[in-house]
Amino acid sequence: MKTAGRSVALSATVALLIAACGGGAPSAVPSTAQSMGAPTPLTIYGAASLKGALDRMKPAWESSHPGSGLTISTDSSAALEMQIEQGAPADVFLSADETNPKKLADKGLADGAPTDFAGNLLTVIVPTANPARITSPKDLARTGIKIIAAGDDVPITKYASQIVQKLAKLSGYPDDFAAAYAANVASKEENVKAVVAKVALGEGDAAIVYATDAKAEPKVRPIEMPTDANVPACYAGVVTTGSADRATAREFLDWVAGPDGQAILASFGFLPPTSPG
Repeated sequence: MKTAGRSVALSATVALLIAACGGGAPSAVPSTAQSMGAPTPLTIYGAASLKGALDRMKPAWESSHPGSGLTISTDSSAALEMQIEQGAPADVFLSADETNPKKLADKGLADGAPTDFAGNLLTVIVPTANPARITSPKDLARTGIKIIAAGDDVPITKYASQIVQKLAKLSGYPDDFAAAYAANVASKEENVKAVVAKVALGEGDAAIVYATDAKAEPKVRPIEMPTDANVPACYAGVVTTGSADRATAREFLDWVAGPDGQAILASFGFLPPTSPG
């Protein structure tokens, strides 16, 4: 019966994710390679949580688009958005939220509306040895727990803040859960990968990160998040107006949002932004 209950809970959480990520449909734009016969290299700026998936996408894209090599740079979405505002030469920006791509679109720095291309869920992670003996998100409010977080502008922090507020309202959680959690934050890192690395090294007792990060790091293990408290993360991307070849850049973004990109993202534990079909 417990297994069936978990299956229902997971289905409910995935349904929440699907509803939250509106998902702009990929647009059909001919590439420069198709229209002019000249393959174009692209510079891709991507959220730190996408690093593994982007590293896998690079050879897959390049093998199917000869001559169109990818240069990939990953960091927190907020940092990358600011770099693009300041003139960094990115062709495509793939963010861990919808807010940062919308900022570029609102400032006239994106070619078209953001395209939702992936979803994610959040979880608590602890070092594999778990010396603090954390067994529930409730333990994040215990005195003496060292929580590793990211900077205030990093998307994972905003998602985590929403989760903490939801947890604080659950039965069995202390009334001062949110304040106790905040008091336990021992450091704020530049991006979610740095957060995971610090917990993996045992320099912190726990962190709230994306489920895909927990899956990718063998030196941490996840602590299940109550379905009622989980927050769906929606990933969106844009082609920048600074791209030297917006058509090829748009083709890449559509490729990420299409079957080939989705298959790679799924292999890393990412969820689709919309229901199939």
